[in-house]
Amino acid sequence: MSTNALILSGGGARAAYQVGVLQAVSDILPALDNPFPIICGTSAGAINAAAMAAHPGSFRQASRDLANTWNSLEVNHVFKTGWGAMLSGLGQAGASLFHEGLVGGGKSVALLDNSPLRGKIEEFIPFANIQRRVDQGVLRALSITALGYSSGESVSFFQGAPDLEGWRRFRRVGTPEKITVEHLLASSAIPAVFPAVCLNHEFFGDGAMRQMAPISSALHLGADRVFVIGVSGNRHAAAHWKYRKKVPSKRPPSIAQVLGQMFNSAFIDSLEGDIEHLERANTLLNCIPEREREELKPLRPVDTLIISPSKPLDKIAGRQIRNLPRSLRFFLGATGATARGDGSAVASYLLFAHEYCHELMELGYQDAMWERDSIESFFANTSKDK
Repeated sequence: MSTNALILSGGGARAAYQVGVLQAVSDILPALDNPFPIICGTSAGAINAAAMAAHPGSFRQASRDLANTWNSLEVNHVFKTGWGAMLSGLGQAGASLFHEGLVGGGKSVALLDNSPLRGKIEEFIPFANIQRRVDQGVLRALSITALGYSSGESVSFFQGAPDLEGWRRFRRVGTPEKITVEHLLASSAIPAVFPAVCLNHEFFGDGAMRQMAPISSALHLGADRVFVIGVSGNRHAAAHWKYRKKVPSKRPPSIAQVLGQMFNSAFIDSLEGDIEHLERANTLLNCIPEREREELKPLRPVDTLIISPSKPLDKIAGRQIRNLPRSLRFFLGATGATARGDGSAVASYLLFAHEYCHELMELGYQDAMWERDSIESFFANTSKDK
């Protein structure tokens, strides 16, 4: 019997796109009560993953409630945006240069104070329901990935069925553990932007960093079919790369443009590389007769369906920067993250304004509806397997 996994990648505010896709899936297939027994999340995608896994109702109800949360989201629900808080973050970062890169009080260096996010997560995610759903057999596993700053390992914390075992690969570890708000804060702690979180005597940061194989945790947990929701339009752009004109740059890159490429490298490139590797492996395995494929176990073909943005989220963010608080607009503008510049990629990760999130959700819904036939086929094959 095939087992589906939902994979939600990182990307800060870009994760709103995932919610639109999930809503569309629930509308396309309203009879599906539990399409994803395995749910894996990283960074902001970890928060979406936990919300879906912990919801006591149907998949349709869970996606609706998650959409309502994102629609009501404001920047100050995620991090403090007052002038005092912004200047304090800059001051702490500057002071840390004279104290071996540390600040007092056992805190990690961070430009933004995301303490409001803790309360928001605790408000809408009933963590106790995760184990209840596992015990009921509705949920096979929930996996949340974070990076250990001391070990340099990408750790997938998972809560699931008792027969599931941990794993260890090069720079990748899977360990069973009860998922809490701390795991979500750790997984979504964008380096230098949000503070690191201590788990099991080690500080952890954003799970997208050094996550060389984002799909692997789902496979270790028993999935053989994966539904991936990305937050980059690169896969769509790649089909037309030969027709794109290269625009010459008239000035060197701004700080925001450099940071934007760094964020893209951390949040996007590893997932796209892993998908490409998986598709290549599937092609090779499908060339081998099925009777001979038994000798290659645990290697196996993995069915995939990837939904990703059809429009560049950077440009959407550039239009929506005006909806940010004045203090944040000032600091982003000072680094070159403006609607007219090339640094709007940074804003696309921090723009937790409901106008931007709503537009991304609408785009996700539309993109998934365009893939309606593929989605229906993907889940029809699941039904046949069962």
